[in-house]
Amino acid sequence: MALAIIGNCSYSALLEDGAVRWLCWPRMDSSFVFGSLLDEDRGGEFRVVPNGPHEVVQDYLENTNVLRTVFRAADGVFEVVDFAPRFSQHERYYKPSMLMRLLRPLDGQPVVRVVCRPVGDYGRRRAGSWIASNHIEFTGLGAPLRLTTDLSLTNVQEGRPFSLVKKQHLALTWGEPLESPLEATLDRFLGETVRYWRRWVKRTRVPRDYQEAVIRSALTLKLHQFEDTGAFLAATTTSLPEHPGSGRNWDYRFCWLRDTYFTLNALERLGHLQEMERFLNFLRDLCALRKDALQPLYGINGEADLEERILDHLDGYRGEKPVRIGNQAIEHVQNDVYGEMILAVKRFLVDKRFVGTEGVEGARELIDHLLRQIEARLEQPDAGLWELRSEQKLHAFTVLMHWAGARSVVTVAEELGDRDLAARGAQVRDRAREILLDRCWDAERGVLTQAAGVRNLDASMLLALQLGFLEGDDPRAKTHVETIRAQLSIDGGLLRRYDVEDDFGVPKAAFTVCSFWLAEALGMVGRVDEGRELLDRLLALDNGLGLFSEDILPEDGSQSGNFPQTYSHVGLIHAAFRLSRPWD
Repeated sequence: MALAIIGNCSYSALLEDGAVRWLCWPRMDSSFVFGSLLDEDRGGEFRVVPNGPHEVVQDYLENTNVLRTVFRAADGVFEVVDFAPRFSQHERYYKPSMLMRLLRPLDGQPVVRVVCRPVGDYGRRRAGSWIASNHIEFTGLGAPLRLTTDLSLTNVQEGRPFSLVKKQHLALTWGEPLESPLEATLDRFLGETVRYWRRWVKRTRVPRDYQEAVIRSALTLKLHQFEDTGAFLAATTTSLPEHPGSGRNWDYRFCWLRDTYFTLNALERLGHLQEMERFLNFLRDLCALRKDALQPLYGINGEADLEERILDHLDGYRGEKPVRIGNQAIEHVQNDVYGEMILAVKRFLVDKRFVGTEGVEGARELIDHLLRQIEARLEQPDAGLWELRSEQKLHAFTVLMHWAGARSVVTVAEELGDRDLAARGAQVRDRAREILLDRCWDAERGVLTQAAGVRNLDASMLLALQLGFLEGDDPRAKTHVETIRAQLSIDGGLLRRYDVEDDFGVPKAAFTVCSFWLAEALGMVGRVDEGRELLDRLLALDNGLGLFSEDILPEDGSQSGNFPQTYSHVGLIHAAFRLSRPWD
């Protein structure tokens, strides 16, 4: 999967070999304008390609989200530079719904084709078009869509080949058109965008080792934050199957509460407080506005209604149906979210950098409310972290998050001098620990199982070390890590999420973040060399651009599932910081 992501925290696009394979406008969770990733015919196209056999190499301009693609054909060599403008302007960030493309000949006289055929309503509607003075106007898509270019408009509209003899420019805009001079504006926007990303990277903390991988993961994580609200998407795409023929095709363009603590921790390690604050404000408002049960996921504007629907008219990724929008997981009970929200919201009360932040005053009441939810649900079965659709159990990961959340309540309450809150938190913490050790600990194998009363294992329980339930020097931690590795390993360290049969059978693919969890856990139990060896192996399985999807196929090490996957990159960041040599 040689896809590259570009974006500006207002939208993202996926490109491959000069083709825009995925772009949703006006929001990251809107219908695609270009979606050939899910249907080559109905998905439309925006493609720059040589008019004949060629070789292609694509890479990012170093420390940016600007993509450079070089084409080599018999008649010449040229490059395409693709980017989404983002930079500081008038005391705020300029991040328009605008895709800019620069074509530049490098050698010879290459013959090139440019095709732009957008669609709407998930490919049900093909855009009309008409040629104006210096642009092509596309109609019927719900908002003005304009391609402004100094190329021959007829050549572009009809997809005719032409000789690329000088630098050429294209700007595709949704809503507000580009009215300023094309060449000067594109050149300025490119320079400003490159400088923005490189300044952002300079403010990023990195470990001594694995710097390139962490920087690319940080840049990718940044692109998954919808800046308008602060929410983080789980992935850019929908319906890329976890493995061929699985039917596990889900829409991940939403914000999962299960990821919150770990995403915030990654941002903390990277040193990006501004992104943390935006995300915390989104989470605080989400919890404060919903005094009843929390869903496992919400839309990037905080929407609760994300009804799952199947789009039968689309062929699916490489013919893999179904294509889904929305996600049925909104109906599931996942009680781990309350502990995760406490871990997030406590930042407002214990992190002095947030002094003066709007809304901090209500954080104590919100934590009290979340603790009451845990008190009521402490021993209630649920669907678990992985949203198992068929059976509810008392999942160990849920109880682990109850424990972690309640422990944090004690910390916050002690700082606030609130004895009643501290006592309640301690009671829940101790009861959750008792449940884990009495009902989920398999003494024979020395491991925490997936749920109370079962022998199945779950890779998420490796996080018992990261959360501090098991300390690295505890003999139980060592057997726990090794037993999970032995039972869930598909190929010497590539881990499945679990080994229980669900609605679709037993998972065949390795879940990428689980393998990063294992690498980190190995380091925490003193097996640093093994952890580094596994991490090196995982990093070698990226898609060639430093990007990771949801899953890895064990038969050939290729990537599968929704892409890029935020959770995968968060796991990489944690493992890299844990296993790196110190700077000093």
